[in-house]
Amino acid sequence: MKRFERLEQIRRMDPLREASEIYRLSAAYEFPWDFTRALELALYRTYAVPAIGRLLAETAELTERAQKRYDDTSLLLDAVVEHGFDSQQGRTAIRRINQMHRSYDISNDDMRYVLCTFVVMPKRWIDAYGWRRLSRHEIVASAVHYRTLGRHMGIRDIPESYEESEACLDAYEETHFGWDEGARRVSDATLDLMASWYPRPLAPLLRTSTLALLDEALLRTFRYPSPNAATRALVRRAVRARGRVVRLLPPRRAPHFARQNWEIKGYPSGYRLEELGTRPVPGVRGCPVRHIDRSAVE
Repeated sequence: MKRFERLEQIRRMDPLREASEIYRLSAAYEFPWDFTRALELALYRTYAVPAIGRLLAETAELTERAQKRYDDTSLLLDAVVEHGFDSQQGRTAIRRINQMHRSYDISNDDMRYVLCTFVVMPKRWIDAYGWRRLSRHEIVASAVHYRTLGRHMGIRDIPESYEESEACLDAYEETHFGWDEGARRVSDATLDLMASWYPRPLAPLLRTSTLALLDEALLRTFRYPSPNAATRALVRRAVRARGRVVRLLPPRRAPHFARQNWEIKGYPSGYRLEELGTRPVPGVRGCPVRHIDRSAVE
């Protein structure tokens, strides 16, 4: 198989009717590492919305059970990618996701914003660091795939295109990003989790490298010091260099799904989709904070 043969296959497909298959080819064959990193960043961004970040802090899902939360989220979302919406596994994963969300009074606007991060962040990441940029077919297919997921989750007023998703994401972040002490704890726990996947002496370097990949809006919202220009440039050049190396490698012949990621640590003996995820926490129901405007944040 030639390096761009799968891209040629994707371009022969219909991005509307075959959206989820195109998305699977992109995520599992062309860019499995990049999609993993981009979706990690997508979920991480949502903590900067106080209504989301504080809820996660109150439930302790990402402060006391960070690895399990990471594993379960990855496995449930990717089951739909691997098996499809109409498969038994896909239906089970979506049912479990919906059961979790119904346990809390999460606003439709917040749900729609999270969905938009799944559409937008992979394109932004891959265009910056991938071994090639996403094709228009892949961009359209991603928006259609997540619009379908959103409809299965009962989310209303879902953007119709990538461009609408991007506009929705940018506007929502401009209005709703804001400081919250609980969200900062969730952020710190997530950075600690990512560092824990590597030898302990590397933890400070990994934290600095991760911060160097974040944009100024996130750094400012979480009140992290901005890495100096040299560090930021070095880290980003290193990730771009990885993409250039991957471009020279033979194309992947077997798919790589999230369940195969070495960062998934919690289920060495296997798992059942219907048993993944959170269960209601006594005394915690509903968003514990109201939305705030950036102008209200000091």
